[in-house]
Amino acid sequence: MSAVSTPRRGQGANDGFKVEEGVELLEKNGAVNTSVSDLPIFHNQGESEMVKQGLNFAVCFVGLQISYLTWGFCQESLMTTVFNPTESVPSGLFPSAAFAVFCNRVLAVTIAAFVVKKKHGSLTSTTGAPLIYFAPCAMSNTFSSWSQYNALKYVTFPVQTLFKSSKIIPVMLMGAVLQKKTYGKREYVDAGLITLGVFIFSYYSKSRKIGADDSTDATGVCFLLIYIFCDAFTSNWQSKIYQKYGKDNVDSFQMMLGVNSFAIVFTLTGLLSSGDLPTVIEFLNANPAAAANCLVTSVTSATGQLFIFKTIKDFGPVPFTLIMTIRQILSIVISAIIFAHPINGKCLLGAFLVFGIVGSGIYRKYKNMKKSIS
Repeated sequence: MSAVSTPRRGQGANDGFKVEEGVELLEKNGAVNTSVSDLPIFHNQGESEMVKQGLNFAVCFVGLQISYLTWGFCQESLMTTVFNPTESVPSGLFPSAAFAVFCNRVLAVTIAAFVVKKKHGSLTSTTGAPLIYFAPCAMSNTFSSWSQYNALKYVTFPVQTLFKSSKIIPVMLMGAVLQKKTYGKREYVDAGLITLGVFIFSYYSKSRKIGADDSTDATGVCFLLIYIFCDAFTSNWQSKIYQKYGKDNVDSFQMMLGVNSFAIVFTLTGLLSSGDLPTVIEFLNANPAAAANCLVTSVTSATGQLFIFKTIKDFGPVPFTLIMTIRQILSIVISAIIFAHPINGKCLLGAFLVFGIVGSGIYRKYKNMKKSIS
């Protein structure tokens, strides 16, 4: 018995679902708008249709920005704020990154289960991917999220945000190992330049927390490395699921359901075995603000996923990538202002290098898309 049902013909991240796989899946089913002439800024239809498309694009843009900017702010606030100390947590720092991951996964699996049940009539099927096949990427997805939260105890949010851009290298390595993929010279050059930009930003940003030493700064980098390698494994393993069982048998919400179901088991097992759950409950009872942060990160993570699916489906991967790149820049600026992270000219040079390479990649995708329809 598998964890997911077979999708009906013609039907169409990160809480257990990788965006790049969603793009491929929606494109395969003809659900992605990849025509340049159909984008709001290139539309040739009537004025009313242009207004409708423009409003739809604005909803997607604003929805993604509000969801993920709020998520980033609450995530950093949750992991760096000194709350009211408790008997079990005299430091006042939030005691469990695993619980934060657990909260996100509970809401994500609830939404995924609702959508799968409504679309396919059942949560299970004998034709889709077996439930156990989701376990490896669920484990890596859980570790990547756990590492992402823990890293904020040692490095600043801007460093973490920019560091994520360098995950292209482990993604390429995992793709070569797990799927025998090959990459062109341009992709390797871009990956190297992005990594260089991340290094410059991290080195000159005084990334460590106040009072921390080199060892704690290195601990933060280790958490970030765990994050990007686990994240790379997750996306490539999910790609293997699609290839082995067919994208007609596993859709994006079914992937969310399968991965998050295991993620809940893993995080809850960790909380119970470590004895952290009573500690967290005591801490949340004494700190309603921390509980509110947990709730908001869960809600905005879920709404962000829904806006991701809508944006990719209606406008394609290029506008979506552009929106998310803008979100990264804004999140760095907001974090630096609110949490007083120092960013000097050398840091900006590294950031410009990273976003410049990302921007050139978006432009190349746009040109290739335009050429394919001309």
